[in-house]
Amino acid sequence: MRPRDDHPGGPGRERAASADALGEIVRGAGPGEIPVRLCEVAVELLPVSGASVSLHSAGLPVQLGASSARAAYITEVQATLGDGPCRSAAESGTPVLARDLTGGQDVLRWPVFAQEATAAGVRASYSVPLGNETVCVGTLDLYRDSPGDLTDRDLRTARLVAGLMTAALIQLPHSDEEGRPGSEEWLNGLAADHDQVYQATGMLMAQLGVGTDEALARLRAYSYAHGRTALDVSGDVVGHRLRFDRDQGE
Repeated sequence: MRPRDDHPGGPGRERAASADALGEIVRGAGPGEIPVRLCEVAVELLPVSGASVSLHSAGLPVQLGASSARAAYITEVQATLGDGPCRSAAESGTPVLARDLTGGQDVLRWPVFAQEATAAGVRASYSVPLGNETVCVGTLDLYRDSPGDLTDRDLRTARLVAGLMTAALIQLPHSDEEGRPGSEEWLNGLAADHDQVYQATGMLMAQLGVGTDEALARLRAYSYAHGRTALDVSGDVVGHRLRFDRDQGE
């Protein structure tokens, strides 16, 4: 017989205890510390080697924090490609588990991401949406050095971390009353580096005479072709070290 949620050993009591423990970990942390701290906690609690958290705005993941440089890099790879488990999770609003990036269905689904991830030493990737049942504002992205699955308990823990992350981000101070998830006001400076991605996209729109989607696609294509991240290339565009040609795309 399955235990009720309010049973002393049931999942409801387990979730409550875990949520309380996670709450203690972030209590007193400043807004800029919370994403990184929760990513570090996720690595401690789950069978993963790295974690990052991103908001999804205008089709581009905006990274707020990561447990390591490699986790940050793999998340930037997904942002550059515009593809990967994090985008699938953001679009579906449900967890997406890429259990084996070395072969099988996951490679067929995300061939380029799988190639880039495995080259960096990542063999599995799991993305859990941030938000609620109707709105997904971002993802908690988890990475692992070896192929494998998450158990039901692991997934519950990942959801708890994602839920606390969502609650913490929603409570960040707005610079005005109309600030909302995904807006610059709502980010409140947490992802200041990514401002240049939006600036670069605007500059490419003017240089190429194209819309936002096409400008972002050109930026991503150039970045991937040159083995760089979209964030890195955006810095060159904003700094006037790189200009795109209307006919050739650079």
